[in-house]
Amino acid sequence: MKQLARDVLLIAIATGVSRVFGLFRDVAIAGRFGASAAYDAFLIAFFVPHFLRQLLAEGALSTAFVPLYTQQRATGGDADRFASNLLSWLILIFPVTVGAGIALAPSYVPFLASGFSPEKLATAIRLTRIVFPFIALIGFASVFMGILNSYHRFFAAALAPVWFNVGMILGVLFLSPRFSHQPVLGMALGVLIGGGGQLLAQIPPLLRVGFHFRFVLVPIDPDIRRLLRRMAPAVLALAVTQINLLVDNKIASYLADGSISSLQYGMRLFQLPLGVFAVSVATALLPRFSVARARGEDDRFTGYLNDGMVASALVLLPAMVGLLVIGTDVIRLLFEHGTFTSADTVRTARVLSYYLIGLVPYGWAYIFTRAFYALGRTFLPLVASSVAVAVNVALDLLLVSSMQEAGLALATAIAGVGSALILGLFLRPRLAGAFAETAKRLGFVGMGSLALAGVTFATRHVVGGDDTVLAVVAPLLGGLLFYGAFVRWSPLWALIGSLRREGMRR
Repeated sequence: MKQLARDVLLIAIATGVSRVFGLFRDVAIAGRFGASAAYDAFLIAFFVPHFLRQLLAEGALSTAFVPLYTQQRATGGDADRFASNLLSWLILIFPVTVGAGIALAPSYVPFLASGFSPEKLATAIRLTRIVFPFIALIGFASVFMGILNSYHRFFAAALAPVWFNVGMILGVLFLSPRFSHQPVLGMALGVLIGGGGQLLAQIPPLLRVGFHFRFVLVPIDPDIRRLLRRMAPAVLALAVTQINLLVDNKIASYLADGSISSLQYGMRLFQLPLGVFAVSVATALLPRFSVARARGEDDRFTGYLNDGMVASALVLLPAMVGLLVIGTDVIRLLFEHGTFTSADTVRTARVLSYYLIGLVPYGWAYIFTRAFYALGRTFLPLVASSVAVAVNVALDLLLVSSMQEAGLALATAIAGVGSALILGLFLRPRLAGAFAETAKRLGFVGMGSLALAGVTFATRHVVGGDDTVLAVVAPLLGGLLFYGAFVRWSPLWALIGSLRREGMRR
């Protein structure tokens, strides 16, 4: 029996370690490049590999693969042959994809950053050609991650991205100084080192679970066709979601140098609680949703869904209010050194405050989307994503003139709220069975988070502004101690107890 709470905790720990290394990476980048034209160019260069990673690798491919692989294992099918066939096709497809991405960079990069100067654009094209092979490395790594998740080996899969961050840190600190004429090239090489590390780190745990790759190429394999059918709407859903980022970057390319960088730094802090806990919950729930669906256990499916919503809010809502209170201090502590200025801190803090509006909705959207994939209803996330993109683009154009990059962040947050609402409405029949209890527990989360905001604000006021480290650490510790005590002595503690007792057969 595997405990859901234990799996979530293991994923959260591993992801937390990865995010800490991600913060180290961003601190190193801030010190070396700040919010600058060079970092803007790198972010545009990395957009397409990142886009394809979300689209095919860690997004649609992995999400569609896990339910099918899990169900084959649960029903006695040849799951390893299915995975080997998929990997064999990727061995043929990725070299073509990488070659096309490198050759066509001068054609699509100017479209992504049409507001760049010629010099800045040339840098972005050069960087794109260096980082593009990352998509192949992360594509294979994502299939490996899906196999490990199916075996409930969540820790090893979630820990692997640490090596991506390590590679980028090495690139920034040790390779960039070697390129005195264009230091950002060192960071681009660090992307490839990190992608290779993330891939190789998962091979030992794969061998331990008994998976052995064998080259199998079956064009008409019904399992591959099922995978492609499930991927098609998921690819479209993720594609329209990535349009949000594309539009944000394209519009920001017309703003002052460093605008894209400020959006990136703000998004990193926004994604810290989202990636550590919300994604951990969704990752742990996906194979459970799949098995519950395969066995026709609708009550268990509903229980997972409602518990996942409350568990996500239990962390994301207090994280939101805490970052709203001390977000500026956190940015100053982490990034304001080297070439990152106090003006960059103010601009990034403003961006972060608007992103935070969508923190809980984005967390719920992760869970809702996994539930739909397990149900085989991959078209509905596409609908929600399409509406969210339309809302985001309209608000981008409406807000950017008056709010600059902060308007782009606010548009992203509102789009996330809309996506979660649409998905939640379609899932309402499955949520209704425990709606009253879920609403009660969410009410307690809200009360605790509101009180947390008061404690954090009061502690920050007492500390004053002379010591940057104390301005972050004291409110953080005070808020954590208060909220921990609140959860322990509230009905929310029963949720943690139920997650500990909730088991699932492999």
